[in-house]
Amino acid sequence: MSRNAPSANPLPVDPDLQEKIARAVADGFAEQVAFTRELVRKPSLRGEEHTAQDLMFRAMRERGLVMDRFHMDHEAIAAHPGGSAIAPEHSDAPIVVGTHHPRDERGHSLILQGHVDVVPPGPADMWASSPFDPQIRDGWMYGRGAADMKAGVAANLFCLDALRRIGMQPAATLHVESVVEEESTGNGALMTHLRGYRADAALIPEPEDEMLVRANVGVVWFTVEVRGVAVHVREMGAGANAIDAAYRVIGALRGLEQDWNAQKADHPHLCDEAHPINFNIGKIEGGDWASSVPSWCRVHGRISLYPGMDKHMAMRAIEECVLKYSREDAFLANNPPRVVFNGFTAQGFVLEEGSAAEAVLGQAHRGATGKALQSFVTLGYLDARVHALYDAIPALCYGPIGRNIHGVDECVDLASVQRITTAMALFVAQWCGLERA
Repeated sequence: MSRNAPSANPLPVDPDLQEKIARAVADGFAEQVAFTRELVRKPSLRGEEHTAQDLMFRAMRERGLVMDRFHMDHEAIAAHPGGSAIAPEHSDAPIVVGTHHPRDERGHSLILQGHVDVVPPGPADMWASSPFDPQIRDGWMYGRGAADMKAGVAANLFCLDALRRIGMQPAATLHVESVVEEESTGNGALMTHLRGYRADAALIPEPEDEMLVRANVGVVWFTVEVRGVAVHVREMGAGANAIDAAYRVIGALRGLEQDWNAQKADHPHLCDEAHPINFNIGKIEGGDWASSVPSWCRVHGRISLYPGMDKHMAMRAIEECVLKYSREDAFLANNPPRVVFNGFTAQGFVLEEGSAAEAVLGQAHRGATGKALQSFVTLGYLDARVHALYDAIPALCYGPIGRNIHGVDECVDLASVQRITTAMALFVAQWCGLERA
């Protein structure tokens, strides 16, 4: 890491340099789009990210970065307060980090991070085109992961290419990190921290509509396992329907969601949100036969946490909510459900205002877009929490305009990607400083 933080009022970028960088991004943008399409073609679902990580490894190595490819240390993750549960579905794909070392360390070090894992696309026939065959229509690239966040992953490389195209490189250590498990545990980003990668700031180009994330929520994943009594449907009254019981438990959890939302006035960054705490039933499964009263049901849920809310306290509250309701239910009182935490147990974070890194990004954003940088609060998970909470550095989450994230016909605005890549290159130039390549 470098020694001294720059002023919170950075010197303006030389207009000639700014113009050269913008032109260099434009000159390489067709290649950047082609690389992004190649990355989207890799169906990097959870546990299947290996080919995407191979592509990232080759791309970093071809650029002369010092390479590190490593697997997650399950014991170290489990021992860390920011670690999430490692279920059998947890990915075993490697983490890939490429490091640039300058000849003369004069600037401020930086982490550029992105994740290649994507969520399932859902029914393919609901998409206008195949989710893993990226198509460009009206300036938008469509495909699962195009916005979240393979366009940003590519931008991490191509913003450096733009500097190299004008004969320059960062005058500080810079780590390009490609991680997995962002969509399910956050353990990939945490593993880079456990591996020892550090910097003065981190920039993660998630699809944030060309804005900076000021705060985001924590996330807890859990499964409620309910048992019933199986009988033939003709004797339904003698049995106990596990699916019906599960729906009653869901109703109790909706009450917990309501209680937590009622506390939003105590959380200044989310108090203006209409519904900051979202409890989602993401998957439900149960029963074995349409004519049998089901003896089992599993409800897979996700609930968000306020920044600063202790995840262990939240987990206990979820368990207590389920057990309290069960004691009041005629059947569940003698057959209490089981709560299992099997993914995210991650806390939220707040990006404090006034950092030098944010000031530099604001200037870079204005240089690329002509507009002032706006910030907002997001109700989703971000890997930036690792750098904010455990590295204790400015964690800047800022990226292109996307649509239908996690939905059908996900897409990213390519003009926005070019603007963001320009802003990133300008940020690197000013934050890290430049030297001859």
